Amino acid sequence: MKDSITNEMIKELRAKTGVSISKCKNALVRAEGSIEKAIEILRKEGITAGISKAYKTANEGLIGCSEKDNFISIVEINTETDFVAQNEKFKAFLIDIAEQITKKLPSSLEELLSQKFIVDESMTVDEYKNILIQQFGENIQIKRMKLIEKIKNASYGIYIHMGGKIVSIVEIEGAEDQTVLAKDIAMHVAAESPRYLQPEEIEKDVLEKEKEIAFSQVKDKPPHIKDKIVEGKIKAFYDEVCLLRQKFIKDPSVTIKEVIEKISKDINKAILIKRFWCWKIGE
Repeated sequence: MKDSITNEMIKELRAKTGVSISKCKNALVRAEGSIEKAIEILRKEGITAGISKAYKTANEGLIGCSEKDNFISIVEINTETDFVAQNEKFKAFLIDIAEQITKKLPSSLEELLSQKFIVDESMTVDEYKNILIQQFGENIQIKRMKLIEKIKNASYGIYIHMGGKIVSIVEIEGAEDQTVLAKDIAMHVAAESPRYLQPEEIEKDVLEKEKEIAFSQVKDKPPHIKDKIVEGKIKAFYDEVCLLRQKFIKDPSVTIKEVIEKISKDINKAILIKRFWCWKIGE
């Protein structure tokens, strides 16, 4: 029977219970592939609270970060209410998980959940999470994680907004002493929510859709000025969604690109924004 238990069955049971992959598989084997019987088995083994709460939607929560010599981690952990999200024990769990990622370097969320928890290696991350579910009486889910490997000769800025509701990170290549600048631009990213670094990164279908919308807005205009109006609308779209073209929130007289160019000239080094990330809770 063990060989007939599929990954899809395990995934379904795990989605319904919040229990670890190994426990789901074991329960399914004993239940001969029945999801409902497997849930009953898990309940009988003393994790009823975790299972019942795991059915509830977790839309609140916080985003955490950890930075080590060579890596930065971002992780989002959700719960049902902001009341639990503001609990010190929940916040400690968030910090511990962010540090777990930079220390143990999991390649996926599934691998993270199955790792021994750095705070208590007698249990996995998933098992400890289920204990918190029972203690708080709310569903808690680690929604997503990302491990960023730092590049050489670069500066990194991390900005945490609203106590962890928004977290942004900016990577500046070309100098290791521009952390303040990187953090200022990370603050800008959190405030302005750029979707791309520059226009060249915009997907073709997205750009075509914007052009279609722009042309529909000027369909009654004379033909000889339509193209100019659409061109202006696309430029405005670039200015809105591309980080390098946005006006810097600390000095709206210049764009982010112009800020980078000025600093490059001042320090006599060619620096550039290589990558950025912006996570918002519940996205």
